[in-house]
Amino acid sequence: MTRQSQHTAPRETAAGSAALESSHSRDAAVGVLYGAASYAWWGLVPIYFKAVAHVPALEVLAFRVMGAVVLLGLLMAAYRRWPEVRGLLMHRRTMLALFATTVLIATNWLTFIWSVAHNVVMQASLGYFINPLVNVLLGFVFLGERLRRWQTVSVILATAGVSYLTWAHGGPPGIALILAFSFGLYGLLRKTVRVDALVGLTVETCLLTPIALGYLAAVAWSGTMAFGHEGTGTDILLLSAGIITAVPLLWFTNAARRLRLATIGFLQYIAPTMQFLLAVLAFGEPFTHDQLISFALIWSALAIYSADTLAWSRKLSRLRKSAT
Repeated sequence: MTRQSQHTAPRETAAGSAALESSHSRDAAVGVLYGAASYAWWGLVPIYFKAVAHVPALEVLAFRVMGAVVLLGLLMAAYRRWPEVRGLLMHRRTMLALFATTVLIATNWLTFIWSVAHNVVMQASLGYFINPLVNVLLGFVFLGERLRRWQTVSVILATAGVSYLTWAHGGPPGIALILAFSFGLYGLLRKTVRVDALVGLTVETCLLTPIALGYLAAVAWSGTMAFGHEGTGTDILLLSAGIITAVPLLWFTNAARRLRLATIGFLQYIAPTMQFLLAVLAFGEPFTHDQLISFALIWSALAIYSADTLAWSRKLSRLRKSAT
């Protein structure tokens, strides 16, 4: 090797590393935008579900599924992605994972619809406040993402907050825990399954479609269907459920593929904060002393977690600049 080539190789290596780092940074920035948009949408979505609170939760869920599958089917046709779905059917392990994510997201949807209709948006917001720390815990258990000291403290504080509310109310906050863990596990599996966001969500809604169709057929046959009997406004809202459902999920799954679970958890503060404010200021739900103590512990946990995440990100940024 000549002296010139010896000097050129390190420069080429450094240039390649800088280009790779720049690509990762751009990808992360796009992920943050997708994540922030999806959580802001979910923060405002109780307004929609409050408007259809007079419709049975299962019927609203069925219309969410049917609307989403129509919208996603059109997108898949426009981008000529349907052959990818046929390819997925040959991969048993991937399909089993998508079946699991389908169950998790359907559980999350139904629980949230029920919580808005029964005026417990406050507890739903608690679930989504807990979820960032659930993401950290799941990342530690399943992905080998190490818990730093202050992350451990934040998880302990959040556990204390949930435990206090369980003790004060004589039972665990079921709605909050179902929402937190169903969506946390959904994000975990969608991060590990190597399937495009649009294709994966299409498969999930297709798996739910026969169940949704069966339910709608049953309530139509029994004469108890709200659609077509509660006025034009209700019909329009139910027909809009697909857009309400599909758009933020597409944004979220795009974010989940680009970001660490801890970063996704950090962005999720947007949604529960907006839901909490809606519950108190718009829906008039009571905020009791016991809830205040529980929320204070969880908010403290999130504050510690946020500060630790910010400090760690700055440290990594300094190290990367130094390496470059």
